[in-house]
Amino acid sequence: MKTFPLQSLTLAEAQQKQFALVDTLCRHFPGADFLAGGDLGLVPGLNQPRVTQRVEKVLAEAFHAEAGVLVQGAGTGAIRAGLAALLKPGQRLLVHNAPVYPTTQVLIEQMGITLVRADFNCLPEITRVITQHRPDAALVQHTRQQPQDRYILTEVLAEIARCGVPTLTDDNYAVMKVDGIGCEHGATLSTFSCFKLFGPEGVGAVIGKAEVIARIRATLYSGGSQIQGAQALEVLRGLVFAPVMHAVQAGVSERLLTLLNSGVIPEVKKAVIANAQSKVLIVEFHQPIAARVLEAAQEKGALPYPVGAESKYEIPPLFYRLSGTFREANPSLGDYAIRINPNRSGEETVLRILRESVNAIAYEWA
Repeated sequence: MKTFPLQSLTLAEAQQKQFALVDTLCRHFPGADFLAGGDLGLVPGLNQPRVTQRVEKVLAEAFHAEAGVLVQGAGTGAIRAGLAALLKPGQRLLVHNAPVYPTTQVLIEQMGITLVRADFNCLPEITRVITQHRPDAALVQHTRQQPQDRYILTEVLAEIARCGVPTLTDDNYAVMKVDGIGCEHGATLSTFSCFKLFGPEGVGAVIGKAEVIARIRATLYSGGSQIQGAQALEVLRGLVFAPVMHAVQAGVSERLLTLLNSGVIPEVKKAVIANAQSKVLIVEFHQPIAARVLEAAQEKGALPYPVGAESKYEIPPLFYRLSGTFREANPSLGDYAIRINPNRSGEETVLRILRESVNAIAYEWA
C-alpha cells in the first residue's frame, strides 16, 4: 500500500509557529489579562463574552484570515455552521470522489444537500464536473480520505476558486501540523475542532471570510449558544502547545517507520505513515491478526479507542482499527492492519507494546 501523507512541520518550524501565536496573543491580551478567568454571557453591543471575542481575533490573525468564530459542537459543529453559512438546504456540494467522513455525511443528509463528486487528484476533472453540474459550494478535506489520495490542497482550492465556487476546508488533524490550513491558501472557510488541539471539549472553530463568518455569528444569538470566555481561553492555552507537541509526535512516527520496516518485529509485513485521518502509522501484519493484536495491546498499556483523536486526554499510544473511510476503500486490509498513534509516547513504548502483544498471541498458539 502506497500512501501520500501530508508534510509535517519540522521541530524548528513548529517552534516558530508557536512563537508567532504567542506574539499575537500578547498583542491582544496585554499585562495580566491572559491570567483572568474569562467572562460570561451576552455583553451589550457584542452579544457574546468580551474575552471570547478577543480570542476569536487572535485566531483570525494567527491564521491570516479576516475573521473567526468559536462554536459549539467541536469539529462537527464547525463544519455544520460553515455549510449552513454557504448553502441552503437542497443545494449542491462538490466533494472528493471518496468515502465522506461519517459525521459529515450525517450533516449532508440533515441539510438535504445533493453531492457532486469529482476526483480531487485530477485537476481537469474538477473543472469538468463544476462546469457540468454547477455546485453551490465545495467541501475539501485537508487530510486523506483514502490511501491513494495525493492531491495538493493549494492546487485543488485554486482550481475550484478559478471556477467561482466558494470552499470550506475540513482542517481537522492538519491544524498546527502543516505549514498552513485552508483559509491560508484561499479557502472561504476553514473548520476544525479545538478539542483535537489540546483545547476544551465541544468547541469548534470557523476561520475565514468576514462576510461568511458574520452569517454564522448571526445564528449565535442565544446565551446558550455562546462559547464562554473561560472556554475560549482554554482554546488558546491548548493551541499554543499543539505545534511543537505534534512535531515531536511526527518525529516518533518517522523513527518507528524506519524501525518497523527494518524487521525489528518479524510479524510486521510493512508499515507506512498515512493521514487516516490523523497522521498515524498503519502497521500491516503477515497474518490476519489485527483484531487479536488490538485486544492484547490494551492489556499492555495502549489506549483502545480515541477520545478526541489527539485530545489533551490521550497520552499513552493509541492502537486502533483502521478508520472507516480507509476500511471502506480497502475492505480486506482491516484483518491485517492496525493504526498506531504514538500520542505523547516515544518509539520504545510503542515497540514494547507491539512486541508484547504479538508475543502474547504467539503464546496462545503454542
